[in-house]
Amino acid sequence: MTNMNRRKAFMMMGGVGAAGLMVSKAQAAAKSTLHPLWPDLSSHLAPRPYPELLRPLPEGGMTGNRKFGYAIIGLGKYAINQILPAFAESQYCRVAALVSGDPKKAARIADTYGLDHKNIYNYDNFDAIKNNPEVDAVYIILPNSLHCEMTLRAFRAGKHVMCEKPMAVSVEECTKMIEASKKAGKYLTIGYRCHYDALTRHMVGMLDQGIIGKSRMISTQNNDVARPDDVAQQWRFTRKLAGGGSLMDLGIYGVNGARYLSNEDPISVSAYITPNPSKVFSQVEDTISWTMHYASGLVAQGGASFSTYTTSRFSLAGEKGTFSVDPATSYWNNHVNLSLSGDTHTWEQPMFTKSALDQFSSQLDALPLAIYNKVRSASTGEEGRRDVQIIMALYESAKNGGRMIDVSKGRNWAQDVYGKKGLYTALTRPLITKPA
Repeated sequence: MTNMNRRKAFMMMGGVGAAGLMVSKAQAAAKSTLHPLWPDLSSHLAPRPYPELLRPLPEGGMTGNRKFGYAIIGLGKYAINQILPAFAESQYCRVAALVSGDPKKAARIADTYGLDHKNIYNYDNFDAIKNNPEVDAVYIILPNSLHCEMTLRAFRAGKHVMCEKPMAVSVEECTKMIEASKKAGKYLTIGYRCHYDALTRHMVGMLDQGIIGKSRMISTQNNDVARPDDVAQQWRFTRKLAGGGSLMDLGIYGVNGARYLSNEDPISVSAYITPNPSKVFSQVEDTISWTMHYASGLVAQGGASFSTYTTSRFSLAGEKGTFSVDPATSYWNNHVNLSLSGDTHTWEQPMFTKSALDQFSSQLDALPLAIYNKVRSASTGEEGRRDVQIIMALYESAKNGGRMIDVSKGRNWAQDVYGKKGLYTALTRPLITKPA
């Protein structure tokens, strides 16, 4: 069995069904598109116990003498199998509340993590979370079209926000979220977990040092065989909920990866959608390919598909050498090859092992540390908006026969946020910056 086969088999072993969602007006409009019978999760909860609170922020810190509290909004596969277990490795965070439209599932998960049921909310009473001082931030893990509304509600409740990618389904929604963050005086971060992956950051550090010279070509492929028979995936085939297909769900890794590999944003893009006659893809695209051009002369080509075997592969060719990353965006087992002068150097994380601080726990810790140290996070709302801007331009190009679309406006967002070195500044900082 190949590594990718073993990885997929391992993920399936821990698979759980998604929760039914009940998010006010936006969900009411789309409720009929979701399967009404969600699987029983009682035998599939993530097995790791709730961690002891061993390493709180120091006395006098932003959260006093306790860990930073997250409310997890949405209890589907990703939340249950990846995010909630990651609190066991977190140094500065804890689960403080759960938000779900399924009270029975929320109660089971609360019991698993030792959470008082008074800290369980639904989408009708969510706004009362403003009165819960144990909750410092919310982590929104919902279908894409619900991100904006829940973000605005969270800011009105006085909480910081971590929101899954893609940030929203339009540039306009992204801008609303950023403006609400500023108005509330709260942080907005996007769930770009690869920004916190140790191997990715090691590679970015070497790129920052110029190890392969000037970057010339990038290639990204992110594919997976989507399953419309899996209730946890059904929303991904519904445009009203997902905002798009494989590009929104998988291709965003390539769009974003090209940025952190090159530390540059494109000035023009083009795309082509390969038609799939299946009724499954009547609302969203299956396979899409694209090209992005950069002011430096760099060219990036990418692709994403919902009907192609699991692939997560990046390559970057420079004047002096090449990086190849396969898998590039896995939950674990990412594998980096550096080729220089005929020699190949390899870095990888052994299969089925977890570092003391992995990409998920590092991402969770990054928000309170950014707040405490008064610095911008490594995954800002500005970056999330820029990805959505590029994705919308790719859709526009595909709709118009592959016409080149100008995306030069806003390409210096990273320099505006982090300074001259742009995103490399954020991705070469230590994963954990000890509070001053």
